[in-house]
Amino acid sequence: MSPETLARLTALRHDLHRFPELSGQENNTAARVAGLLTDLGADEVLTGIGGHGVAAVFDGAAPGPTVAIRCELDGLPIQELGDLPYSSQIPGKGHLCGHDGHMVMVLGVADHLAQAPPQKGRVVLIFQPAEETGQGAVSYIADPQFAPIAPDFVFSLHNLPGLALGEVLLCEGPANCASRGMRVMLGGKTSHAAEPQDGISPAGALASLMPELADLGTGGALNADFALTTVTHARLGEPTFGVAPGAAELWVTLRTVSDTRMKCLIAEAEDLVTQTAEAQGLAVKITYEDVFEACTNNAQAVAAVAEACVTEGVPCTFTNEPQKFSEDFGQFGKSAAAAMFWLGAGQAHPQLHNPDYDFPDALIPVGVDVFSAVIRSLVGRALSLRDH
Repeated sequence: MSPETLARLTALRHDLHRFPELSGQENNTAARVAGLLTDLGADEVLTGIGGHGVAAVFDGAAPGPTVAIRCELDGLPIQELGDLPYSSQIPGKGHLCGHDGHMVMVLGVADHLAQAPPQKGRVVLIFQPAEETGQGAVSYIADPQFAPIAPDFVFSLHNLPGLALGEVLLCEGPANCASRGMRVMLGGKTSHAAEPQDGISPAGALASLMPELADLGTGGALNADFALTTVTHARLGEPTFGVAPGAAELWVTLRTVSDTRMKCLIAEAEDLVTQTAEAQGLAVKITYEDVFEACTNNAQAVAAVAEACVTEGVPCTFTNEPQKFSEDFGQFGKSAAAAMFWLGAGQAHPQLHNPDYDFPDALIPVGVDVFSAVIRSLVGRALSLRDH
């Protein structure tokens, strides 16, 4: 990648960082991405996929497979605390997961494809909305615009603090854990604080459920039996001294390596909640949000990434363990050979979702080169790149 190209992509990344948009609200980001892809001369640019999703199609001259590269459009509802010259200009919102960097890497791939289109098949660049809520991939795939561009192979990456800068981490099989947010609402009856016996308080149930639900999944080895339950929020009654509470709410994140284990964990958690509520005369309602199914890597797709790393001289390490954090990218793997890999953001880099996190610009050319090498291995290229 030429210094001029890297400088342009870096400046674009900084500008995207300034104006993050939350899941389902990525209108301006999507419009900007679509405009850039159109300017690059993509054979087709689709918009409004599954909400604000975008796709760019680069056709080859001969028949062949469809290869997709996927990235995310959305930011997070977190106030950025860093003092970067390009810090978020939107109060309470920030690109604190690196999706701004992921977008720019895929736009860098578009640069390559504009200069050297595939020899055969086609390449589809997927800019997906609402990854942070787990709804984006499901909506994107369900959109009628997706079926005609559905890929045979699909690849994505996520930057990973704690891993050496620029190093790739890769695995076959389970790649990202399944997770979901369980919201428990307990209903009793309020009473005057002076006569609590006249009401039905959920305080005891809430107090017992917090440790008991946490004990259902205590983590451990990331294998088929892995389960982790994390209490993330609790609310009891109203902030007043005169009323004994009549309602409570508890939020718990359930996490497993496999979807099968998740079904068992859900059943265990629901049984515990229901039995506790019934024993104390409380009504109960359970709902789920931020639902992520497990993400699994295909062996053939993993081999393509490993080969690309060798071709580009990028250090690559294999692991037998998936990441604990979840990714809705797994939805694409239900109908395509899929691989998610992780690109090191630095061993001492702030963690994802931290208020001082920022995507390392040094990763831009690494991601572009690995993705481009994967594409070349599967569909070739028609021309020689001018600046690569």
